Amino acid sequence: MGFILCLDTLLIPFSLFLTLGYHVYLWKSFKQKPSSTQIGLEKLRRNSWFQEIKQGDDKKGMLAVQSLRNTLMATILTATIAILVNLALAALTSNTYNASHLLKAEIFGSHSKWVYSLKYGSVSVFLLVSFFCCSVAIGFLIDANFLINASSLDEDDDQFSSDHSYTQTIFERGFGLALVGNRMLCVSFPMLLWMLGPLPVALSSGALLWGLYGLDFASAR
Repeated sequence: MGFILCLDTLLIPFSLFLTLGYHVYLWKSFKQKPSSTQIGLEKLRRNSWFQEIKQGDDKKGMLAVQSLRNTLMATILTATIAILVNLALAALTSNTYNASHLLKAEIFGSHSKWVYSLKYGSVSVFLLVSFFCCSVAIGFLIDANFLINASSLDEDDDQFSSDHSYTQTIFERGFGLALVGNRMLCVSFPMLLWMLGPLPVALSSGALLWGLYGLDFASAR
C-alpha cells in the first residue's frame, strides 16, 4: 500500500506539471513567434480576414456570421459535454462508497476517503472551468456576430475605427475562451482515469500531449 500511495503522490503531480509545463511552453512560443504555432497562425488569419470585413457590406457580414457559426456550435458542444460529464460524475460519486469493493485491487491506487474526494473533486473543477469558459465564449461570439452586422454606412472614420477595434477585441476573446474551455475539457479526461489508478493518468497525459503537440505546432506537421 505504501508503494501504491507513493505512485499516487508522484505520478499525479507529475502528470499535472507536465501538462501545465507544455501549455506554458505553448504560450511562450505563441507570444514570441506566433507563426510557429497553429494557434498563432489561426489568429493571424483571423486578423487578416477580419480587416477585410468592410462596414456596411451585407455580403461579407453574412459570410462572417456563417463562418462564426461553426465555432459557436463547437463551443456549445464542448460546454454541453463538460456539464453532462460533470453531472454523471456527481451521480457516480454518490455511489462510489457503495461500490468501492470493486476497486480494492492495489493497481487502482489508494482507497482512502481523502484520495477519493480528491479524484472526483479535481475532475469536477476542470469540467466546471471548461463549462464556464465555453459559456462566456458563447456570449462573446454572439456579441461579435451582432457587432459585425450592426454597422451603418454613414458613420465617420473615427467612429468606424473605434467600433472596428472593439468588435475585433470581442471577436478574439470569444475564440480565446473557447480554446481554454476546449483544453480544460481535454485535460479532464486523463484525470477521469485516476479512478483506474495513477498509471493510466500518466500514460494518457503523455498521449494527450503528444497529440496536442502535433496539432499546436506547425513545425511538427
